[in-house]
Amino acid sequence: MRDIVKTVSYATRATDECVTYLHIYADAEGETHMEEVDLALLPRTFFNGHPPLRLTDTLAATGCNICRVPAGMGVVDWHNPPRRELVIWLTGEVEFETSDGDIRRLAAGSIVLAEDRTGKGHISRHPGEGQLVVHVDLC
Repeated sequence: MRDIVKTVSYATRATDECVTYLHIYADAEGETHMEEVDLALLPRTFFNGHPPLRLTDTLAATGCNICRVPAGMGVVDWHNPPRRELVIWLTGEVEFETSDGDIRRLAAGSIVLAEDRTGKGHISRHPGEGQLVVHVDLC
């Protein structure tokens, strides 16, 4: 029996200084891993008379889509993303498992950089009711 994995909300961890995302990647031997990465948020003035917004550097992208993960998707066994993708989970929790045995469960609002395009890939586990997700294809 698998241990219960605590849900993490990266969205609620954001501060004025940084935002955290989960990075899924493959090493030279094809093993996949996960790590938390912080992106700096820098002040930029957009609206006169208002405090600056806090933004990351611009990420170059080739496309974007909004995806409805259907109800009943459940477990998607070992797979690799089709391209380097920034994935933003709008609803529901998602759980990832990498070949090194690491398991992470993320709450809605979390961001994942999936770049394990080679190697053993990862498993994803989705809620029964389905989810709404944004995929941003990165250069």
